[in-house]
Amino acid sequence: MKIFVTGGHGFIGSRVVARLLDAGHEVRCLVRGSSKTHRIDHLQWERHVGDVRERATLESGMGGCDAVIHLASVSSWADMRSDVLEDTVLGGTENVVEAAKAAKVKRVVFVSSSMAVNATPQPIVFDETSAFELSDPKYRYPLAKHRAEKRALEVAGDDVELVIVNPAEVYGPNDDAMVTAGNLRDALNDWPALACTGGSAITHVDDVADGMVRALEKGHHGERYILGGDNLHVEELIRLTLEIAGQKKPVMKLPNGLLKVAIGALDKLGLPSPVEPEVVTYATLYWFMDSSKAKNELGYAPRPAREVLAPTIAWLYDEGHIKTPRATSEAAA
Repeated sequence: MKIFVTGGHGFIGSRVVARLLDAGHEVRCLVRGSSKTHRIDHLQWERHVGDVRERATLESGMGGCDAVIHLASVSSWADMRSDVLEDTVLGGTENVVEAAKAAKVKRVVFVSSSMAVNATPQPIVFDETSAFELSDPKYRYPLAKHRAEKRALEVAGDDVELVIVNPAEVYGPNDDAMVTAGNLRDALNDWPALACTGGSAITHVDDVADGMVRALEKGHHGERYILGGDNLHVEELIRLTLEIAGQKKPVMKLPNGLLKVAIGALDKLGLPSPVEPEVVTYATLYWFMDSSKAKNELGYAPRPAREVLAPTIAWLYDEGHIKTPRATSEAAA
C-alpha cells in the first residue's frame, strides 16, 4: 500500500516509517518546512509539505494513498501548556479524517494515547472498555486526546475505516525531546532520586511502532487497541533504572501533595526544578493498562520493562545526558 503518515519524522513516527518500509509499503510523510527529519533522512520516503491544522494540504497529500497513519501531536512539555495542544490534537485529528474522506482514503489509524483511557489515584488496571473519568482541566492532554477519539469516530462514520491505538509510556533511544527519557535522566542525575505515588505501563518504541503497523493491517473499524507493557509504580521504575545503570543511591519517595506544592513553587519563581511540573501532574496518578486485546487480535508483543529501559539508559549515557560516570552495568550492554 501507499501510506500517508503524519508525524513520521518524530520519535515514534520514525520507527513506524521504518516498519512500513520494511513491510514493503510506500510512505509519504507530511512535514512542515521547519520539521527536523534527521531520524528518517536515511530512509526512502516521499516528502509532502503541509500542516495538520491546514486541511487543504492534507487532502492534496493523501491523493493516491491507500491508508493514513496519523501520529502528529504535541511533543514537548512546553507545547502542552499552549493553545497548540488543542489546535493540533483535536483540530488536527478532525482535519486528517475529513481529508481522508475527501481523498477517498478508506483506512485511517489514529494514534491516541493510553492517557485517553483513564487514570485514578489507585493502582487500577484499565482496558479499552474503561470509562474515562478525568475531568480536571489541568489534564489537558488526556482530555484533548479523548475528545479527538470521539470526534474522529463521528467524522469517519461508515465512509472511513478508523482504528485507534493507545500507546502507553514509550521509552527508547533518540528521545531528543526528553518526553519520557527525561524521567530516567532526572533519576540518574538527582541525589537522592525522587519518587512519588503513581505509576504507568511502559513499553519500547520499536514494539509500539510494530503494534501500529499491525493495527493498520489487522485492526477492526471503530476499535481501540492499548499498546502498553509492564505496569510499574514510579518507585519501581526509579529503582529499576538505578539498578540497570549500576548506581547505588537512595530513593526518596515524597508525599504527592508536598511534591506538587514544592515543584509548583519552583516553577512560579522561575527556579530550577528537579523535574518538569507537568511530569508531576501526571506521575501522581496511576495509568496502569491491560494490553491483552492488542496481543490477541494484532499479535502485539511488548518486551519486559528491563529490556525497555536498558537501551534508553545506554543512549542517555552515550549522548552525555548523565553527569555521573557510567558504571559496569546492563546500560553498557
